[in-house]
Amino acid sequence: MKDPRFTTLAQLLVRHSCEVQPGERVLIEAYDIPTDFTAELIRAVDAVGGLPIVSTYHMAVQRALYQVATEGQMASIAAYERSRMEAVQAYIGVRGSTNISDPSDVPADRMALYEKHVFTKVHAEVRVPKTKWVVLRWPNASMAQAAGMSTEAFEDFYFQVCSGVDYARMNDAMVPLKERMDQTSDIHITGPGTDLRFSKAGIATIPCAGERNIPDGEIFTCPIRDSVNGTIRFNCETLYRGSVFNGISLRFEQGRIVTAEADGGLTAKLNSILDADDGARYIGEWSLGLNPYILKPMKDILFDEKIAGSFHLTPGQAYEEADNGNRSQIHWDMVLIQRSEYGGGEIYFDGELVRKDGLFVPDDLLGLNPDRLG
Repeated sequence: MKDPRFTTLAQLLVRHSCEVQPGERVLIEAYDIPTDFTAELIRAVDAVGGLPIVSTYHMAVQRALYQVATEGQMASIAAYERSRMEAVQAYIGVRGSTNISDPSDVPADRMALYEKHVFTKVHAEVRVPKTKWVVLRWPNASMAQAAGMSTEAFEDFYFQVCSGVDYARMNDAMVPLKERMDQTSDIHITGPGTDLRFSKAGIATIPCAGERNIPDGEIFTCPIRDSVNGTIRFNCETLYRGSVFNGISLRFEQGRIVTAEADGGLTAKLNSILDADDGARYIGEWSLGLNPYILKPMKDILFDEKIAGSFHLTPGQAYEEADNGNRSQIHWDMVLIQRSEYGGGEIYFDGELVRKDGLFVPDDLLGLNPDRLG
C-alpha cells in the first residue's frame, strides 16, 4: 500500500521547492532510498508536465569509488556530470545513507579530489546558481539512532517537520527579519566561549522557506570576508567527511581562521580540512535557524542548521545570492545553539539586542519564536 506521506512530500518538492514547469527537465538523484519514493517523485514531475531524469546510487558503491579516486578519474566524472547538470532546469537530491561514517576511512586526499572536481564543478558552479534545486535526507534507522529516537517515532517526526510546516506563514514571518538584516552593518555574537564580530554591510539576506532544503527554516547572509574577528565555540556536533567533530573552537583575525581546535583528538583532522585551500579558512555564510519543530542536533546538517534558536557559521564557499567573494572546495556549516538549555547567548545588530537565549526580542520579530511559528 502506498504511503500517502510519500505523495505529499513529493508534491512539495516538485510544486513548491522546484516549481517545475511544463517541459522542464528535472534531474532526480536518489541515494539509498526506497524505490517507491523515487517512483512517486517521477509521477509528481510528470503530473506537472516536467521531464524526469533519474540516477540511483548506493553509498557503499560511492565509497569504493572515492577510495580509488585519481585526479583524472574525478575530472572525467565531473565533466560528464557537469554536462548533464547544465542540461536540466531543476534538481532533486534525496540521500538515505545507512551509515553516516561510511566515508570516514576514505583518505583525505581522495575526498579532496571529489570536492575539488565534482562538488565544485558540478554543484557549486552549476547546480546551486543555475538550477531550481532542493536536497533532503531520507528517514531510516541510522538517522533515528542519531536522533535518539525509535525508527517509527523518527519517521513520524520527519514527515511532520518536512511537509507539515506552513512554509507560507514562515516566509511571511521572516519579512521583518530580512528587512532588519538588510539594513544592518555590524553583527556582534556573545555566549560561552564566544565573542565574535563581523560586518555584513551591502551583502544580501536570503530567507529560506522550503525552496532549497527540506526541512527548511533559515535566513542567511554572509560576513564581509576580512571583517570577522574574535572567537567562537560551537556546541553542536558536526559531521564532515564521515567523521563527527565536537567542541570546535575557532579564532579569527581579519577574517581568517588562525586557530582551530576540536575535542576528542580531532584537531589535526579539523585543520587538515581547513587547509584544503585558502578560502577554507574564511567564512562563506552566516545563517539563523528558525524551524520550530527542530530542537536538538542529530548529526545531519540539513536538520541541525534549522534548529530553532541556533545559527551556523560556514568556513568555505560563499553562495552567489549572498556573496562575499570567498571561493573554496569546502562548505562546512558549523552550528551553535543559543537556547538557554544549551548555554544561552546574544546576537546584536548594530548594537541592538535582537536575539537572547535563542528567542527574538524586538516586537516585530516575535512571530519567529517557536511558540508563535509552530
